[in-house]
Amino acid sequence: MPKLQGFEFWRHTLQGAHYVVAPMVDQSELAWRLLSRRHGAQLCYTPMLHAQVFVRDANYRKENLYCDVCPEDRPLIVQFCANDPEVFVKAALLAQDYCDAIDLNLGCPQMIAKRGHYGAFLQEEWDLLQRMILLAHEKLSVPVTCKIRVFPEIDKTVKYAQLLEKAGCQLLTVHGRTKEQKGPLSGIASWEHIKAVRKAVNIPVFANGNIQYLHDVEKCIQETGVHGVMSAEGNLHNPALFEGRNPLVWEMAEEYLEIVQQHPCPLSYVRAHLFKLWHHTLQIHQQLREELAKVKTLEGIADVSRELKLRCQEEMASQKEGEKPKGGLPFFHWICQPYVRPGPKEASKENGSTDRSTRGKRALEDEEDASSDFLSKNKQKKKLRNPNKNFDPSLKPKYAKCDQCGNPKGNKCVFNLCRGCCKKRAFKETADCPGHGLLFKTKSEKSLAWKSGRPSLQEPQSRDPRVKEPGGFPEVMGSVG
Repeated sequence: MPKLQGFEFWRHTLQGAHYVVAPMVDQSELAWRLLSRRHGAQLCYTPMLHAQVFVRDANYRKENLYCDVCPEDRPLIVQFCANDPEVFVKAALLAQDYCDAIDLNLGCPQMIAKRGHYGAFLQEEWDLLQRMILLAHEKLSVPVTCKIRVFPEIDKTVKYAQLLEKAGCQLLTVHGRTKEQKGPLSGIASWEHIKAVRKAVNIPVFANGNIQYLHDVEKCIQETGVHGVMSAEGNLHNPALFEGRNPLVWEMAEEYLEIVQQHPCPLSYVRAHLFKLWHHTLQIHQQLREELAKVKTLEGIADVSRELKLRCQEEMASQKEGEKPKGGLPFFHWICQPYVRPGPKEASKENGSTDRSTRGKRALEDEEDASSDFLSKNKQKKKLRNPNKNFDPSLKPKYAKCDQCGNPKGNKCVFNLCRGCCKKRAFKETADCPGHGLLFKTKSEKSLAWKSGRPSLQEPQSRDPRVKEPGGFPEVMGSVG
């Protein structure tokens, strides 16, 4: 059966999905997807997976996709980051039987994407993107889709979208922010860019950005004409967003923890979700925030959540009639609601200081200059553990890349590979690599020499009959009288 394309793919395979949960690294795992589907989500994406790692590491495939197969978890789109057409297609071929489409991440704006050369940092390389999507469109049995960020110019964004469509993209998600708009500098997403793309292409378009409530979804569809709306942060703070509800936080937390019992995931994912759900309450109960950060078990996380519930219920019981939420919140802190990320100035005011060291996450690449006196909280902790640690990037050793996988190669490797790739090649070719301490050739030669030097079992051996045989008894001299 030929694979469906464009609107046919959206109508039939994706069942005309309007409400979409975004691909989120370590946050859109199976348990969270199932919770979101129970509360209105019609389509979910996996977390972003690294195509190169997916190809070479069977455990990575198992942990991130193969063990997460669940009939309730459809329709599902698997997202990859990649910068090589062959690698992208190899990964997609390994994943296509477990999903309804393969998505190429062209929207990640984080520093890790810049260092790895993927995500939004490929958006100027149109020839490469055209080759990647064209090859995937030809080779895969499921459609290929893309998630992009916009350029400052609407015209360039439209040409970019049309190029992806022409290459074989069957559905396009447009995040209405540029790659520079992140962290404290996120700002408002441009629906004008999204609207222009929607009018210019002949494939389904999803919008991403500015979604806090269900009426934002409806407004976005009305203003831009898109076929669906994707939510990331809005969904994390309120998984019932697509139902148009603002439930009690502990209801969502307890339901999520029940699903995790059935579909386990790393504890770090669970902890991160609870931090989002209880975000506003944890600003008040700082001690429980610290406990949530330290607990080492799922039961420990559940205990902290139960304690937060009890404290909220006590506060509700003592609440005066007509009392309004504090801190400018639209609802009381124990109700699921959006979190508006403060800008740089607002973040400084919240902390009562303009000191960069007290700010939240820094967004600009040039702020990673560790030669300054300002370090992130994580780096400050590392500095406490190791006072001699230096974060100046100019002092870090520059590693040459492995010719095969891109990891740092061994400086003395005879094959110019990392240890893992070197070991495979040296074993395959029965060769030595002194740089990595791999001596397959030497050991093989020694083994052959030892075997050729062994006396034959048929050869008569002259020996002293009085010498004790291994595991036996010495021969008795003379006759028995």
